[in-house]
Amino acid sequence: MANTQSAKKQIRNSHRKWLRNRYIKGKMRGSVQMVNAAIASGDYQQAEALMPRAASELDKAARKHVIHPNKAARKKSRLMQKINALKSA
Repeated sequence: MANTQSAKKQIRNSHRKWLRNRYIKGKMRGSVQMVNAAIASGDYQQAEALMPRAASELDKAARKHVIHPNKAARKKSRLMQKINALKSA
């Protein structure tokens, strides 16, 4: 248990950050899952329509330091590869 005032404040702040990060990650994961579901069902139009929102959520998470910017770029790239493969198939 924290004894000093600064340690107690750090616990409050870290909990607040944890809640914010969890919310941002949840929105990011949800939008990516919707794109993946559209890809899995073979619906190119829906996947293409959902991709901008997923890219936006990934960029927001990277901008707020919830995930690394390279991870956001990698996830966007892989999603676009799947969408383009679906288009050509």
